[in-house]
Amino acid sequence: MKALDRFFQLFVVKEKKFYPLYIEQAEITEKAAGLLVELLKEDSYEKRKELGKEIKKNESEGDKVAHTIFDELYKTFVTPFDRADIQQLASRVETFLDFIHDAAKKIVIYHPRSIDKVWVEIGESILEDAKILSGIMKELEFLSGKSKFLMQKCERIKEIEHEVDDLYECYMSNLFEVEKNAIELIKYKNIVQNLEDATDKAKEIGDCVKTIIVKIG
Repeated sequence: MKALDRFFQLFVVKEKKFYPLYIEQAEITEKAAGLLVELLKEDSYEKRKELGKEIKKNESEGDKVAHTIFDELYKTFVTPFDRADIQQLASRVETFLDFIHDAAKKIVIYHPRSIDKVWVEIGESILEDAKILSGIMKELEFLSGKSKFLMQKCERIKEIEHEVDDLYECYMSNLFEVEKNAIELIKYKNIVQNLEDATDKAKEIGDCVKTIIVKIG
């Protein structure tokens, strides 16, 4: 089926309906990431809860867009690039958004004693990932002429993931040394783990985009 898709793509006008859906999905994700940073900087528990609800709405909206992509894929004979890559890209963006929501949910539910500056720094890295993702999706339709630019964007996402890994390792090492309250320690560990995992999921999106670039050439 993949070989057949590639053959037809040489002769048939490419279906463009997926591109605006990817842009919409990425913009929703960027909005959620921005709200997550707000939540991490917010001292009021009640305002954190409100921000958490807004992120949940974004997550639900993102799910709807992802399902629309899957539905359109089922109905489309000739796709702009491999069918499996179309599905995987939408799925990975959906997962990234899920992890943003999960991080917000944990912060609200756990009601930690304090918000560490490292959490905020990782949250800002997640937002940078989301902004880069939005930029990538806006150029995805013009991938053949933008391959070098998009590769650079994907490399930046990879760099962010490495930077956050370093922050996470330092934070965890310090946490087990200084935090004596076992309950708070578990809260902090789970929250920062979820935040770090979100940057891993962003890297997986970048890897998917790089695969598409290589295949299209």
